[in-house]
Amino acid sequence: MQLDPATLLVVSAATTFLVGVLFMASWRQAPGSRTLALWGTAHLVGAAGSAGLALRNQIPDLISVGLANAVVLAAYGLIWSGVRTFEHREPRTGVAMAGALGWCVLCLIPAFYAAIEARILYASAVAALYCGAATAEIWRGRAEQLASRIAAATILGLHSAFYVLRIPATVMAPPQPGLSPLASPWVAILCFVTLMFSIASAFTFMALVKERAEREQRIAASTDALTGVRNRRSFTRAAERAMAEYPDVALLLFDLDRFKAVNDRYGHGVGDAVLMGFCAMATSLLPKEALLGRLGGEEFACLLPDVSPAEALGRAEELRRTFAQLHVPELPGLSVSVSIGIAQARPGVAFDALMQRADAALYAAKEGGRDRVAVAESVAVRAA
Repeated sequence: MQLDPATLLVVSAATTFLVGVLFMASWRQAPGSRTLALWGTAHLVGAAGSAGLALRNQIPDLISVGLANAVVLAAYGLIWSGVRTFEHREPRTGVAMAGALGWCVLCLIPAFYAAIEARILYASAVAALYCGAATAEIWRGRAEQLASRIAAATILGLHSAFYVLRIPATVMAPPQPGLSPLASPWVAILCFVTLMFSIASAFTFMALVKERAEREQRIAASTDALTGVRNRRSFTRAAERAMAEYPDVALLLFDLDRFKAVNDRYGHGVGDAVLMGFCAMATSLLPKEALLGRLGGEEFACLLPDVSPAEALGRAEELRRTFAQLHVPELPGLSVSVSIGIAQARPGVAFDALMQRADAALYAAKEGGRDRVAVAESVAVRAA
């Protein structure tokens, strides 16, 4: 079965146009997403370029060769810019347009414009570079685990590989002089590959955006809005899972001393800053496997997995001393401290029971004069 390249170009242009419309419609629903706008623009621009290529020999070559190819290369640059924006990086539109601008400049050189082989090599190299760079951008962001990330990187990588393959193929089997460029089998293959790329990228890129939105919603639902640590519900669930996995865990309960007085004297803005400062300090000192959460108000909790009683006490003392050293030059009268209660988990102990023991230790620390650490049951209180 033979496929007419001109017809494939028209179909490819129509499909790419519809994909562009889909992206733009999604962007209208989420106007804050520059990624959708860039991907939508890229596909609409690519559709215009494909339409120009399909009209080869029916419109002036200046448009079907010079302008249409430049527009297609600009579309690939915009796809790369969209990927950068998705990964929270600057789109660098100037770099995205560099390939198209270079094409326009080279087309002003008669020798280049007359050599179809040179034009194919340049266009293929630019498209391969943009798709390859977009693949690298997607892969760099793999720390954010999205289900469609590998699929997106694969689609972009395969599209880049196709253009890379086209370069040696053109060198070994250059287009025959005198034949219409649309008669080349490579044109039909290119149209088919581009058609598949447009469809696959539409599904995959839209899935990426949706998965990120869902992930951010899950994080927001489990995170304390002020401090950025886990909220009470999320902390409890994570702690219960950790207790099922590790035989030796320690629960630390924190209560910032005389916090109401800080709010009353300096205002809630300073009080919020103290809460955020405590969480920032604790996060920097605790091991990465530690679970930190805000239970409410000025109360926090931390679960330390796989630690001995001595190690848990050492961590608590370090946190207490470091927080007591917090000073704000603009507020010389501000003094902060924290009381800490520790409970070590026993085999078979439920999380609620562990919380009760840690809370009793915290109460002992508060009753003992604050700014100290108390250990559950042993009632070993260490003063500042």
